[in-house]
Amino acid sequence: MSFDYLGLSDELLSAIKDAGYTEPTPIQKKAIPSILQGRDILGIAQTGTGKTASFTLPMIDILSQGRARARMPRSLILEPTRELAAQVEESFDKYGKNTKLTCALLIGGTDFAGQVKKLDKGVDVLIATPGRLLDHMERGNVMLTGVELLVVDEADRMLDMGFIPDIEKICKMLPKKIQSLFFSATMPPEVKKLTDSFLKDPKEFEVSAPTQTAVTIEEHLVKFKGTDKVKREVLRNLITENNVDNAIIFCNRKKDVKIVNKSLNVHKFSAAELHGDLHQSTRMEVLDAFKKGKTKILVASDVAARGLDIPDVGHVFNFDVPSNPEDYIHRIGRTGRAGKKGVAFTLSTQADKKYLDGLLKFLGKEIPLFKVPDNILAEKNNKKADSPKHNKADEKETRKDKKHDETGNNNSSKNNKPIIGMGDHIPDFLTR
Repeated sequence: MSFDYLGLSDELLSAIKDAGYTEPTPIQKKAIPSILQGRDILGIAQTGTGKTASFTLPMIDILSQGRARARMPRSLILEPTRELAAQVEESFDKYGKNTKLTCALLIGGTDFAGQVKKLDKGVDVLIATPGRLLDHMERGNVMLTGVELLVVDEADRMLDMGFIPDIEKICKMLPKKIQSLFFSATMPPEVKKLTDSFLKDPKEFEVSAPTQTAVTIEEHLVKFKGTDKVKREVLRNLITENNVDNAIIFCNRKKDVKIVNKSLNVHKFSAAELHGDLHQSTRMEVLDAFKKGKTKILVASDVAARGLDIPDVGHVFNFDVPSNPEDYIHRIGRTGRAGKKGVAFTLSTQADKKYLDGLLKFLGKEIPLFKVPDNILAEKNNKKADSPKHNKADEKETRKDKKHDETGNNNSSKNNKPIIGMGDHIPDFLTR
C-alpha cells in the first residue's frame, strides 16, 4: 500500500514524495485514516516505527483549514524532551512546506522572549515540553481554549521523567470536545489510568510487542572479565575491527559518558558527548554535527535513547547493560530504522550481571554471543589506563607510596634490619 490510499491531500502527498518516502509503515497505515476521521487514538508502538509522521501528516491536512488567533494555538503536541520536540518541528517543516501552517516550539534553554513573540502572532501547531508550557501559561502568554487537537507523545517516558501530574494539569485546561492522540512504547498502569481519563472511545492498536527488537537489527552480546578500562579498550577494538562508519554509544551514567568520550578523543576517534547537563544550544549543535556526518560517534546518556530520528546510524554500542530493560529496545532502535540494516553490541562484564539477567528475562531470548579474541583481552588487561584522570591518580598514589618508603615507616628500618611484629610503628626499645 502506498500513501495514496490513506486519504491525504495531493499537496501533502507531493511533500512526502519529495522527502523520499513511498510506502507507509504499519503504524502510519493504522493511525492516519483514523485520525483523519476524527477518532481519538491510543497507539502502542516501539521507537523507530515512524510514529512521528503518523500524527504529523494527518494533522497538517486537518489544520489546513482555519486560522490561529493570538496566544490561542489550534493544536498542542507534548513531548518529554527538548530534542523530541525539535524533531517534531522539523517534521512539520518538511511535510508542511506546501501549506501556510505556523508552528511554535516551547522548550527550555532557548529564547523566552522569542517564544512569546511567536505566540502573540498566533500559531496553528504548538509543540512543547510540559514544564515550559506551564511556565508560559502561568504568565498568561498562552491559552488552551482554542485547542482542537492534542497529541501526547512518548507517554511512558513522560511517566519516567515525572511529568504525569503536569500532563493531567494541562489536559484539564483543554476544551472538553477535542481530538486526543496518545502514543506510548509501553503501557504501565499510570499511563493507562491517564488515557482512560482523557480519551473518548479511542481507536487502539499495537505495533510490535514492546519486548521485541526490530528484525533489521543484528544483535551481539560481548561478555568478558575486566574493569572499565578494559571495557573501553574492547569498545575501541570493536569500533575499529567492524569498520564502523558512525555509531551511538550509550552509558548508564553521565560521568561515564564524559570518560568514554574523552577516551575516544584521546585515541583519535571523531566523538562527541550528549547528556542532560549540556546547554540546549550545545546539545542541538552536537546532534546536528552527528546527523551531518561531521562527528562520527555520539556518546550519550539515555536522554538520546527515545524517539530521536537520526537516519542511517550503522551501529549502536551499549557500553553498559541498561539498568531498565525497556531502555535496551529504545537504545538499539536508533539503528536499523526504516527497513535498513543495523548492528548493536552490548558489552557486559561481571559488574553488569544483575542487569544482564534482568534484560534476558525481559526479552525472553538469548542475545547471540560475540567472542572477543583472548589475545586482545590479555593485551588490554596489561595496558595502563587510557584515562588521563586515572593516570594522574596512579601517579599521585605512586608518589605517596614513595614518600612513605622514604620516611622509614614501611617495611624496612634505618639500619636495614628486620622489624619484628606490631605493624609499622615500632617502639624504640624493641629495636635496640
